[in-house]
Amino acid sequence: MSAQQEWSSGLLDCCDDKSSCCYGFFCCPCLACSVAGEFGENRCLPLCDICSPAVLSACGIPLFVPPAGLALRVGIRHRYGLKGGICKDIATSCICVWCSWCQMHRELKHRHKNPTVINMQPGR
Repeated sequence: MSAQQEWSSGLLDCCDDKSSCCYGFFCCPCLACSVAGEFGENRCLPLCDICSPAVLSACGIPLFVPPAGLALRVGIRHRYGLKGGICKDIATSCICVWCSWCQMHRELKHRHKNPTVINMQPGR
């Protein structure tokens, strides 16, 4: 297994990409649906969070984990070999839903701008 790397931006690095955070601030469901689509999932997936008890989490009441947001965060972290763990993902998804979606959006923009190249050697 290769060494894990840091996220391309921190959770609170909204000033690094104001377009992502302004988009998320004015229409968080739109940003979440864009992130899901860019990751290759159904764009409507984040709407499950709105229809679940996780809506309290979106209001700043960290009692429930938004399932779609958490699943996408874990998926992005695993696909790109990013540092972190499920406990940190749960805490991030509960405490700051908007910041989490913005960070995932910035990460996907970074990855699409700088694709990961894997050099495979033939087996002997």
